[in-house]
Amino acid sequence: MIGDGVKIQNNVSVYDDVILEDAVFCGPSMVFTNVYNPRAGVERKSEYRTTHVRKGATLGANCTVMCGITIGSYAFVGAGAVVLKDVKDFALMVGNPARHIGWMSAHGERIDLPLSGEGRATCRATGDLYTLRNGTVIRTPGAVA
Repeated sequence: MIGDGVKIQNNVSVYDDVILEDAVFCGPSMVFTNVYNPRAGVERKSEYRTTHVRKGATLGANCTVMCGITIGSYAFVGAGAVVLKDVKDFALMVGNPARHIGWMSAHGERIDLPLSGEGRATCRATGDLYTLRNGTVIRTPGAVA
């Protein structure tokens, strides 16, 4: 399923069981997989794993998303990253394997929250307030820290 306002750049294949919610960006040559352990001589269509990319997420150029993963709302996966596990809402992920290095706003700006614990930060572009509590980021549009 492909939602409204999704942008799929050159050389991206969207397979069965990949769900792209509204406003997802798929960068050039990024890759989805749909079978965990493929073999040319073994039929495994019954083993497809659903990959779910939530609203507003960005998947950078040449990144790879393994099947069965959920990418959180407004998460940002950097170019070339290899995503092997679920990604939290607003998380900034880079590397191989992808690791969490920060947080992004819904507008696509890096926000100054700690990786864990508690904190509050404001998006410089929009004034939206972001609160980190118990490993979850909550966005309050138009509020100021």
